[in-house]
Amino acid sequence: PANARDGTGWMLASGDRELFDRLEPALALMTGHVKYLGPQSERAAAFTLMGNLFLMEMTTGLMEMLSLAKALGVAPDEAASLFDWLNFGATVPARMRRVIDADYEAPSWELAMARKDARLMIEAAERAGLRLDALSATAAAMDRLIEEGHGHADWTILAKDALSR
Repeated sequence: PANARDGTGWMLASGDRELFDRLEPALALMTGHVKYLGPQSERAAAFTLMGNLFLMEMTTGLMEMLSLAKALGVAPDEAASLFDWLNFGATVPARMRRVIDADYEAPSWELAMARKDARLMIEAAERAGLRLDALSATAAAMDRLIEEGHGHADWTILAKDALSR
């Protein structure tokens, strides 16, 4: 892969620490960054899958954002300019903390209001003959939670099943 040829990118490792310590200098030459995640051999694979899922979902969000932009008559470069003045990436750690803390009773954005916005987005795309499949799946999950009586909860209640043990 290009990252291995260029010595860029990331490699996640787990398993025997002594073996990792011996191999890490060679691995760092191939990747640029190596992160040891502990002795459980499956841990690096788990983190790789979680990271790749996030990248897939983030890219899907970008694709759906461009579909909505098209539906609303906003050019791709103009839509992308949103990121020139709003750095959503910088909000990820705080958003993750809010999700993990599961404080649904002090909403920053009520689930019902988020669902209304999702409806407006889906309808705008449909009028233009486009689909927002990922958002439609999220909207269905929102609908289930609203039916359960969580409409006034913080919209991060979407994560409640992921957090329950």
